Amino acid sequence: MTDATSGGTPPEAGGAKAGGAKGPDELRRQIEQTRHQLGDTVEQLAAKADVKGRARARAADLRDKAGAMTVQLRSSAVHAGQAVQSELRRPSSRPMLAAGAAGAAAVVAAEMWMRRHEGR
Repeated sequence: MTDATSGGTPPEAGGAKAGGAKGPDELRRQIEQTRHQLGDTVEQLAAKADVKGRARARAADLRDKAGAMTVQLRSSAVHAGQAVQSELRRPSSRPMLAAGAAGAAAVVAAEMWMRRHEGR
């Protein structure tokens, strides 16, 4: 409850505002805490305003991700190459691989021929 005659200050607060300082030492502590909070806020705002710095950080993140993706793709390519080599060593798979390669070459050749003759 608030006392209308004392400007809205609760009587149990002893005349001090709720959450206010209870003495000079408490006031100094609150001022120091507020200064730290203000400093943190200013640093955060400065970081948001640093567009070049943020762009550099984002570019570094993307470079790291691209590097990791490259390593992963190279590893996958090595595994695929090893799988193909092991299949080529098996005599029963050679005719199937040859037929597949011939079919793929025919598709590529047909596609190239169609693109060349498309404009005529």
